[in-house]
Amino acid sequence: MHPAFVLLALLLLGVGPPVRAAEGARPIPGPLRDALAAADAAAPTNNALMPAAPQAAADPVKPASAMPWPLRDALAAVPVPASAPTLPGAVTPADTVPAARMQAPGAAQPEPAPATAPDVAATAGEYTLFLELVVNELPSDRVAQVTVRGERYFVSSEDLLAVGVRLPDGASGGLALDTITGLQFSYDQELQRLKLVLPSDWLPDQQLGERSVYAAVPAQSSFGLLFNYDAYYNDTEEGSHYLSGFLEQRVFGSAGVVGNTGVYRHSFNDLGADQDGYMRYDTYWRYNNQETMTRYIAGDLITGALTWNSAVRLGGVQVSRNFALRPDLITYPLPRFTGEAAVPTSVDLFINNAKVSSDQINPGPYTVSNVPYISGAGNATVVTTDALGRQVATDVPFYVTNSLLQKDLYDYSLSVGKIREDYGQENFSYGTPVSSGTFRYGLTDYFTAETHAEVGEELRLGGVGATIGLGNAGTLSTSVAQSQYEGKKGLQTNVGYSYYSNTFGFGAQHVQRNEKFVDVSMLSALELGRDELSLAKTTDQVTFSFSPGDIGNVGIGYFASETMDGQRTRLVNLSFSRSLWGNSSMYVAMNRDLDGEGYSAVLQLIVPFDVRSTFSASVERDTQGQFRERVNFGRTAPTSGGVGYNLGYATGDSTYEQADVTWRTPYAQVQGGVYRDNGRLTQWGDVTGSLIAMDGDVFPGNRVDDAFVLISTNGVSDVPVSFEHQLMGNTNSNGHLLVPSVPSYYGGQYEIDPLGLPANMRVPQVENKIAVHQGSGALLSFDLRRVVAASIVLIDSRGEVIPRGSEVTVEGTHLRAFVGWDGLVYFEGLQAQNQLRVTRPDGQQCGAAFALANTNEEVSLVGPLTCR
Repeated sequence: MHPAFVLLALLLLGVGPPVRAAEGARPIPGPLRDALAAADAAAPTNNALMPAAPQAAADPVKPASAMPWPLRDALAAVPVPASAPTLPGAVTPADTVPAARMQAPGAAQPEPAPATAPDVAATAGEYTLFLELVVNELPSDRVAQVTVRGERYFVSSEDLLAVGVRLPDGASGGLALDTITGLQFSYDQELQRLKLVLPSDWLPDQQLGERSVYAAVPAQSSFGLLFNYDAYYNDTEEGSHYLSGFLEQRVFGSAGVVGNTGVYRHSFNDLGADQDGYMRYDTYWRYNNQETMTRYIAGDLITGALTWNSAVRLGGVQVSRNFALRPDLITYPLPRFTGEAAVPTSVDLFINNAKVSSDQINPGPYTVSNVPYISGAGNATVVTTDALGRQVATDVPFYVTNSLLQKDLYDYSLSVGKIREDYGQENFSYGTPVSSGTFRYGLTDYFTAETHAEVGEELRLGGVGATIGLGNAGTLSTSVAQSQYEGKKGLQTNVGYSYYSNTFGFGAQHVQRNEKFVDVSMLSALELGRDELSLAKTTDQVTFSFSPGDIGNVGIGYFASETMDGQRTRLVNLSFSRSLWGNSSMYVAMNRDLDGEGYSAVLQLIVPFDVRSTFSASVERDTQGQFRERVNFGRTAPTSGGVGYNLGYATGDSTYEQADVTWRTPYAQVQGGVYRDNGRLTQWGDVTGSLIAMDGDVFPGNRVDDAFVLISTNGVSDVPVSFEHQLMGNTNSNGHLLVPSVPSYYGGQYEIDPLGLPANMRVPQVENKIAVHQGSGALLSFDLRRVVAASIVLIDSRGEVIPRGSEVTVEGTHLRAFVGWDGLVYFEGLQAQNQLRVTRPDGQQCGAAFALANTNEEVSLVGPLTCR
């Protein structure tokens, strides 16, 4: 044979030290061994999730997952000695390395084995993996040590509990996964992950949405005084000339609000002079505890009432729950939509075909309750989308009513005092002492229990009721109350039903009383012997509404009552409205007394030209058959300030002409006008506004019906201020701006615009959120400060800029800064005379001094300043 062929054969067979094979094992051929070594050298060596390569004799062998498939298949056919040496943390094949074992859902479990892993070091055929645990396709970011023995996988109980696996009682240490009932698993060899499939009831329930619709903002109240006024002047051709004014005074602070309201009237002649003077309405102290949603009132108040009892005015004290203190809370039950996700999923919620929320959820059960403010019947669509884009849509009908309370939520009101008599006619007229209490409690989301009690002189009254949700069929309410007055017992029963949707609405209520029934609203009349002022024997009310698409809205109402002496009143109301072109609309209504004669009706057309201007025309008919035509054109005054007007004309049995103008300013609203009715001319004028004393100043403004905020910019004038992104005006010469129309307990966003401020003005904050207590005001300060500032260029004695990073201090102060590019350093809070000390990066020091005028509104540029 040619020597070259011999040499080639030797090279193919491999030349080198012999490899001692285990008994029954076949040595790896030299070319294959060399190829394996080359593959090992080319493979990455620092993968944290890749187990160390096992060693057979002296030759490195790659894990199967990291080899090219021809080599991997070749190696799989080569037996490996069971006694091959094992490195710490290495994967040790036993006989043939088992392929990744996949257990499909529903697959038969292998025979149970002891839950605790045997000693790995002492048992042959075992190897250790470090794998990321993946739960229902969701990475857990947890790497666990996994011991493999044959086809069994052992994981520590600590790692399993951490990812939500439910273990048998007392289980600890390393556990065999195939012995855990309900658990499915598979080994992802390519990505070095251990996939676990857990039953959905093992996974935590995910709540999407809270009872609170937004974060609550604690309400504040600064000390101050408020005076509201509404002065009205009237002058008629008949000689009546008078001035009347509604007056309100409030003192507020952290201890609550003390308020008083009343009307003053003055006649300029004898006509109506008997009505002159001051008439007090209400005087009270009110304190609201936002944390407990509790309201305390002392003085004139109105008792709490349910739908089946009467409220009365008292002079006394009251303690009650006030949900208005937390407008972020939803007190009535909202629909909840539940489901289960096998893998990470997105959940989209549509209410009546409008998307209202979108959330990402983990595998497991979930509950969607982040439903917006809705009422009546509707339809929800829950759309789930997994990582592969597969979608499942589920339609769920629902019904929502605010007459129910959420489960375990309660409402109450307790009042004690004397009945207010002759309200609006006498200043101080109080009658018999009484007490009244109401209580509501949400036993479930579908059942709210109610109770009411009243106690007065010789009067005892008690009643119970319930509001019941009938699923998607509406709401049922019922109550029964019994009274005892002067030894005579009376009874009242009430039953009602309601159902409302986007296209249909129906409501009905029936109240029945006997002639002996008495409540606190009748006590004053009974004490005066006015027995004719009794409650109705029966009251019936039925309403129906229908919105058939683009046709319009139809409403029908029936109202009936019967007095104790048998007098009956029955009324029927019909209405229809629909939209026309643009934003225009029409309205038709008719009322008829079934026990009387004739009917009344109105036909009206409304045409808005823009958001402020509106034209309307109508035809009216009264019960006597008289017609009246009316036209009107009005333009409202802007809330930010401006002029509006109103013009009107009517004809029929008499003519009516009207013209008035409104001028709204930041300080008050002024109105004036004339009208002529049946030839009699009347002129009138009105001024409405407020005066507020706070923060050492007095501020005129528009009327404050609820709460307000006073903005302070620390004396800086002409700063633009916005409330909820709407410009409210600029601060005055003292740095104040009044925001008069603020809803109490709403966390409003207030902003200032610093762009027009001088460069040396420090603006630590440009926006803030604040909520205000009911009837109070709060001072919101933006601490603008004018600073004496300078940018200084420092050079050394050679004319070169001081090195960047040099430390500069102002002697005698705590000011400290570092030199930037081109020897520039910036300081605020400087004095007229300043001494600088500069420390270079190499430790050398030098000094410089300069004078600065502090009246400059801009940042001064000083230098170049030589540092010596």
